[in-house]
Amino acid sequence: MSKVRRRFISSLDLQHGRVEMSHGSGGRAMAQLVEELFVAAFDNALLRQLNDQASFSVPAGRMVMATDSHVVTPLFFPGGDIGALSVHGTLNDVAMSGAKPLYLSAGFILEEGFPLADLKRIVDSMAAASREAGVPIVTGDTKVVERGKADGVFINTTGIGIVPEGIYISGELAQPGDKILLSGFMGDHGVAVMSQRENLTFSSAILSDSAALHGLVAAMVTAVPDIHCLRDPTRGGVAATLNELARQSGVGMLIQEKSLPVREAVSATCEFLGLDPLYVANEGKLVAICPAASAECLLETMKTHPLGRDAAIIGEVVADSHAFVQMETSFGGKRIVDWLSGEQLPRIC
Repeated sequence: MSKVRRRFISSLDLQHGRVEMSHGSGGRAMAQLVEELFVAAFDNALLRQLNDQASFSVPAGRMVMATDSHVVTPLFFPGGDIGALSVHGTLNDVAMSGAKPLYLSAGFILEEGFPLADLKRIVDSMAAASREAGVPIVTGDTKVVERGKADGVFINTTGIGIVPEGIYISGELAQPGDKILLSGFMGDHGVAVMSQRENLTFSSAILSDSAALHGLVAAMVTAVPDIHCLRDPTRGGVAATLNELARQSGVGMLIQEKSLPVREAVSATCEFLGLDPLYVANEGKLVAICPAASAECLLETMKTHPLGRDAAIIGEVVADSHAFVQMETSFGGKRIVDWLSGEQLPRIC
């Protein structure tokens, strides 16, 4: 890398410089951006080769692949930013199959004029999230669009992983009698982003729950190999996730309002904004569905992990040809928890 860098007359101005159209042109400026920013931050043996692809061996098992594009605004929010979010979001999509994530790719769409200092902050956050998760970013791409044609930066990440032999987790496997578990408090991410966007202040800080969940999933799968479904409730929150799983499996869901974990600050903020925490996005939580006989074991396993300490059994799968999700309220009645109509919180992930 040092020999390559000597081609450049001067280093990037990462304090005061801005993204220019030349940074996406395929020429010297683009090479400098890639080498002095991206390769320097994400540095690993595969990326260092500077090929247009990454070549690697994989262990035995079923391969899993997931991709996600991130367009959150604002780019920086309490508890996280678009960089760490882009790593966590894709790792979690891979992990929801029970897989161990192996590698990531990263694609950037940058707007002309975007401050290089902000870009470095985002890239450094991605690198830290990748290293903490133990999953390297091994290939990527950069494009630059004209000023006003984007919103600073959009990031696409793709991940691959391997599911161990004997593990099969999928959205169509929920069965009547199964228990539904949630790994922690609802709505933290969506409320954190909204509070930053709307300049809201609270007596206690509400932070995004953005986190990589594959360590928690590995512990869960080891303890209960017959987990039926896993899903991370991002856009549309827990409500959308349960409706997705009910539809895939052709079953109903009955959840208990009193069992739903939600922070008082999040609940109060949602009430103030006219939102329902069930529909607010999370970026570090998961929904699990497993046989009733395994539910207590799975719950205890989740509670021993830092990302599952507030886990709870929130309901059960029921027979229902309409695939309705219902909630038994704290008053003893029932109401339908329907699909979200419209966009409750746009641009949150």
